[in-house]
Amino acid sequence: MEEVNQTTELLGDFFLVGFANLEQYRFYFFVFFLTIYLLTLSGNTIIILLVWSNTSLHTPMYFFIANLSFLDLWLVSTTVPKLLSILLTNNKRIQFQACFAQLYMFHSLAINECSLLAIMAFDRCMAIFTPLRYPSIITGRVCKVVTFICWCYGFLLAIMPLTLSVRLPYCKPHELKHYFCDLAPLMSLACADTAPINTANQSASIIAALFIPLFILTMYIIIIYSIMKIKTKQGRSKAFSTCSSHLTTVILFFSSVFVVYVVPKELHTVDTDKVYALIYNIFPPLFNPVIYGLRNKDVKEALKKSIQKVNCQ
Repeated sequence: MEEVNQTTELLGDFFLVGFANLEQYRFYFFVFFLTIYLLTLSGNTIIILLVWSNTSLHTPMYFFIANLSFLDLWLVSTTVPKLLSILLTNNKRIQFQACFAQLYMFHSLAINECSLLAIMAFDRCMAIFTPLRYPSIITGRVCKVVTFICWCYGFLLAIMPLTLSVRLPYCKPHELKHYFCDLAPLMSLACADTAPINTANQSASIIAALFIPLFILTMYIIIIYSIMKIKTKQGRSKAFSTCSSHLTTVILFFSSVFVVYVVPKELHTVDTDKVYALIYNIFPPLFNPVIYGLRNKDVKEALKKSIQKVNCQ
């Protein structure tokens, strides 16, 4: 009988508490996040279409930017639609299988984003450090291969937290103190020893949220060293402008990821985790099209040509 009860609890649905302390503002939050979601979808879709349709943007840098936009579309669509559903209907139930599917997709896509940002840093480093050899090093084939490896790496690494957590017995009340299925709130519901799992997950988080930023930092040290060797002020300004957009994205994304997944849990609360999760899950996908689009002369020119082409038809 006890085994049957545990199995029932194991396969039971979860309930996403979300922002229960702000229940009276639910409608306003719905409008706010719906607006952000629609802007994110439209902005990233425009970047993808511009890169795909304009031959002037068929370069490694814009290939990676288009991939980042595609990745951002996936990432924001993994959590925000369910959040909108909760805010609109107040139905906080999520099925067991759907919860762990969301957990896997979110972690794999977040790891993919970390890896892609590292690849983009390496691309900018090669463009500035060895500009003459850059076309022969970062070829179209190389771009496709490293991007494919990046996607495979994320989807494979995310299997570990999924397989470790899905087998746990969840025999406490199934209320997740979050707006999506994440590891920390799931572990708090388990009625088994989660110390080994937490150690394994912490190790994977450190690889994604600490080692990759260190690699990016190394790339930027080389970039700064190379920029300082440029004799003209105009040349230094142009070189730095090609990196400023990427650096802004890196700081916004990794600073919040580091707090949630690397800093010891006792140093921050569940509520702060939700806020930081919003920052790295929602705002980078929203701002990336602005950072790489409105601040980029080539993208603005491509957008202007596309609008003129549509008006002429």
